Amino acid sequence: MKILNVISSTDPDSGGVIESVRQISLGLAEAGHHSEIVCLDAPQSPWVLEGPLTTHALGPSRTEYRYNSALIPWLKANAPCFDAVLVHGLWQYSSFATWWALAGTATPYFVYPHGMLDPWFKKTYPWKHLKKSLYWPWGEYPVLRDARAVLFTCDEEKRLARESFRRYVAVEQVVHFGIARPVLDMQAARCAFRDAFPAIAGKRLLLFLSRIHAKKGCDLLIEAFAPAAARDPALHLVMAGPDRDGLREPLEKRALELGVGDRITWTGMLTGDLKWGALAAAEAFILPSHQENFGIAVVEALACGLPVLISNKINIWREIQADGAGLVAEDNLDGTNSLLQKWQDLSAGEYQEMRRAASDCFAKRFDMALAPESLLRILGLQPESVQLP
Repeated sequence: MKILNVISSTDPDSGGVIESVRQISLGLAEAGHHSEIVCLDAPQSPWVLEGPLTTHALGPSRTEYRYNSALIPWLKANAPCFDAVLVHGLWQYSSFATWWALAGTATPYFVYPHGMLDPWFKKTYPWKHLKKSLYWPWGEYPVLRDARAVLFTCDEEKRLARESFRRYVAVEQVVHFGIARPVLDMQAARCAFRDAFPAIAGKRLLLFLSRIHAKKGCDLLIEAFAPAAARDPALHLVMAGPDRDGLREPLEKRALELGVGDRITWTGMLTGDLKWGALAAAEAFILPSHQENFGIAVVEALACGLPVLISNKINIWREIQADGAGLVAEDNLDGTNSLLQKWQDLSAGEYQEMRRAASDCFAKRFDMALAPESLLRILGLQPESVQLP
């Protein structure tokens, strides 16, 4: 089977959507299926040139909406060569153009919203939601309505997607999702990470691995880390991720005010063996996010047998809590303090049991080796749609 992935940008700094595309494609490749990408980036973009998949880059594109007049003609000419088209993300030209080019044709398209219908955005950014509400009836509503299926990565995402807009029609399907199990020398990766950042030598590492972004709860983590650090002189926080919004400087300033500036290492974005080395070197992963559709970094931590300390706004929190693979709390300061306090209070035996549970949780729920069968089954289904007035 040949699969075409349509995505606005393949820039890894833009968030987890492109990593989702990569993981889905890797899983399909293992099952003998071929995947390609069409995106709206400029062809000379380094992430296009260095990407692991055949990528058709049609940019540069215009405005934040990423309008590109080349996409609809390209899809009409090339999409029929593929067995299915997967649209990744909403609210940019890539999804609308796919609907315009393929709705009613013999080429089926499927939509991964990747959490972009979560009502958190409605509550947090009301003015942006008002703009989206004006766009919805003629923009994303028909995109979802006419898709062969709308693909959700967990039940919680599917449930929440129904709460953002009053008019909603979709053929809903939950598809297995996860990541490929890392295949590398984890001990060597751990040593390489520690060598790259000498300030962490001899420390017990708590790892944040995500974008430095307001929705990720970085401010909560800095505030809660101060009392946790006071309880354990060896504890050190690693803040790993790109900072596209200029939040690192005020966060660093606040850490200095709290007296923990020298207890935090900011690494920037980590990829490849350094990323896995950070996970291998850490004793726990933490993400007190206000909204997270799936949380690929959470699953990467589980793949390394790392207990995860997360908020209940990460949509896979119920699965993690049920398996005892980590700790879950509200996405506020009290909740984040509670995560760290409970983790620090674990006995050695309880901690090792949680590590085993994290590995088991990954193997049972999130190993990408389980995903191709689930996705391929859904690509052949035509279930009834769900319609809200």
